[in-house]
Order: sequence, then structure tokens, then C-alpha cells
Amino acid sequence: MFFKKLAASALFLSAMAAHAFSPQSGTWVVNSELDGKPGRGLAIDVQNDTFVMQMYGYESNGQPTFYLATGKVVNGQVSAALNRYTGGRYLGSGPLSGSAAGSAGVASFRFTSGITGYVTLPGEPEKAISRFNFGYPFAAQSLVGLWSMLSLGSEGLSADAVQLSTNIGPTSTGNGLVVNSDSTFGCEHQTSGSLAGSVLCVKINSQGQLLRSYYFAYSVDDGEGYSQRNGGTQQTMSVRRHTSPQGVGTGLVFKSEAPMWEHNVLRAHISEVAAAGRAAD
Repeated sequence: MFFKKLAASALFLSAMAAHAFSPQSGTWVVNSELDGKPGRGLAIDVQNDTFVMQMYGYESNGQPTFYLATGKVVNGQVSAALNRYTGGRYLGSGPLSGSAAGSAGVASFRFTSGITGYVTLPGEPEKAISRFNFGYPFAAQSLVGLWSMLSLGSEGLSADAVQLSTNIGPTSTGNGLVVNSDSTFGCEHQTSGSLAGSVLCVKINSQGQLLRSYYFAYSVDDGEGYSQRNGGTQQTMSVRRHTSPQGVGTGLVFKSEAPMWEHNVLRAHISEVAAAGRAAD
């Protein structure tokens, strides 16, 4: 019942503020070419403001080829030459050094979020692109895992971390509400209404009162959107997935199992407390 009432309050997200985004690193595709068949793809990586893109495609004679483009991202936009290379290593070869083989022209990118944007390739009109998500379907089970949500705005810095674990069934606007262990935090993929295609979350207290609501789009392990304290102002938010639904860590450091040294420390404390208990007797 509570989550049905929340649908109306979620309209605060309609006034989304415009700002620049740094694109997520990963595999990107041209949306209009995503038909399940072999085609072109873009491997994009951005570190600080440095943009690197490798594009795999085909020559006019059907032979596969790749291009490399590098540049600086400014206000979510970058233009860079698509350079060709030849003469490098092949499978089973000894040491070989590739050499530049000219440029196919300039490619221009403008990103509308961390996972969406547009590209203008040489000789082609502007086309929509997006980060390719091949591991997480638009389904309730994909929300299971450990998440952190960091928002910043006029209310200052706000952070939440939640372990989503149980699907308690769909609401009237989604495909399955996934909640934490005490059911005070829940998230759901929205399938209808003004928020369709996004994830909507809410946090409540033990009395069932709304504390904060969240709205975001995500791809694989990262997302962005907005949060709002009940009765407060909207804040820009970034989202990070720290474990997969299988409990596997998605970052560089986080592990799904405790390090062995932690186990040894626990064993030592158990022995010490047990020994002290016997001594007291």
C-alpha cells in the first residue's frame, strides 16, 4: 500500500537538472544496429578527462578492422581522429610493432548521461549510442546485491548503503519489489507510468514513514539519478553496485568471502574468551 502511494510523489523527478556526464567505461553500441547479429561496437574508457575509444567495424570490402581515437572530454563532448593501424602482432606471431595507417576522419561524441549519448562518424549522420548491458536483464533478480547511493545538493552530502535480498512481488507499476532484510528499503524496475524504464527505490523507518526516495538509471554496476528526502529538495545521485546477485564482488577490492586472516582473528578471540570463562569458574 505504501509503495502505491509513493508513485505520485515520484513526480519530483520530472524537473531533472541538466549537467555534464562522464561516460561509463565498457562496451558501447549504436542503438539502431543492435539486432543480435555481428556488427560494429565501441570500447570506451574515460579516465579523468582523457577519452580513449576503440571501434571495431568493417572495410568496404568486408574485411574487419579497428580504429583508435583519443581526446579530451569537455562538458560531455569530445571529437577525435579515427586512426588506423597495420602491421602489428597476430595470433602466434613473434614481436611485431604496428604502425599508423592514416585516419578515416573525425568522430564526434556527445554524452547525455553516463550510459547514453550520440556519435557522428565520418560520412554518417548522428546516431544514438548506449553502453551495452548483456549481463543484467530488466528483471527483479538483477537488483539483488549490495548497493551504495551517494547524493549531493542543497541539503549537503547524503549516503546510503543497502543489501537487497528478497523479491516480495511486483507493485502496480513494476516487475518485482526487492527489499532488504528488515523491509525498510526497497527497489523495483518500473514498467509503466512516467518512470518506466528506470529503477525506483524508497527508504522507510520502522513505523512505515517515508524517509527518502530514489530514482536512477543504471548499466551493469554504475548508475545515476536523483534522490529526495521526504519533504526536502531533489539531489543529484550516483549509484554503485558492489556485489552481483550471486554475492561476487564487482569492484577492485571487495571480496565475496572474508579474508583468511579475519577468520584466524575470530578463532583467536573465541579461544581467549573461552579460556577466560573457564578461569572465572
